[in-house]
Amino acid sequence: MLAGRLFVRSIVSRACLATMGIRSKPQAHASPVILPSTPATTAVAIQCEESTSNRRFFSSQIETESTLDGATYERVCSDTLDALCDYFEELTENASELQGTDVAYSDGVLTVNLGGQHGTYVINRQTPNKQIWLSSPTSGPKRYDFVGTVAAGRWIYKHSGQSLHELLQQEIPGILKSESVDFLRLPYCS
Repeated sequence: MLAGRLFVRSIVSRACLATMGIRSKPQAHASPVILPSTPATTAVAIQCEESTSNRRFFSSQIETESTLDGATYERVCSDTLDALCDYFEELTENASELQGTDVAYSDGVLTVNLGGQHGTYVINRQTPNKQIWLSSPTSGPKRYDFVGTVAAGRWIYKHSGQSLHELLQQEIPGILKSESVDFLRLPYCS
């Protein structure tokens, strides 16, 4: 029984290390093994998941985190979403190649429908976490934290170090081919 639990823990530990990008030494018994879920394996898997969920990748690329109070977060977040809404409206209004576009902003949720072929971007505030969340039909979901000062700050995805505006600048020109796109001129992208 003890040997079985140790074997399970070694397999789960190697899997946990692999998810963190750390390679372990190959073992002689490297064939895939399917094990039934037991309380012991579940506990080890949860422990592994918890240890990797709080881990910050690319920390050398990320500036020091800003500590915004609630009122400042609300102002910065509203300014960011208002500017994005206005800019998306301007872009989609002039985009003759897109059919069925719609930009809507209500209750801290910006929805940009770029038509059936391109999908919908959803950008919304997450007040409890002091974040802005983005759901992109191209790159998937991301959570952005505000870093820097109010005068010179930006919304950063901490896993890659890329800002919200940089991601939009990367993805949207491929959709709006006839438009000149410059998200980097908007507030809080410095």
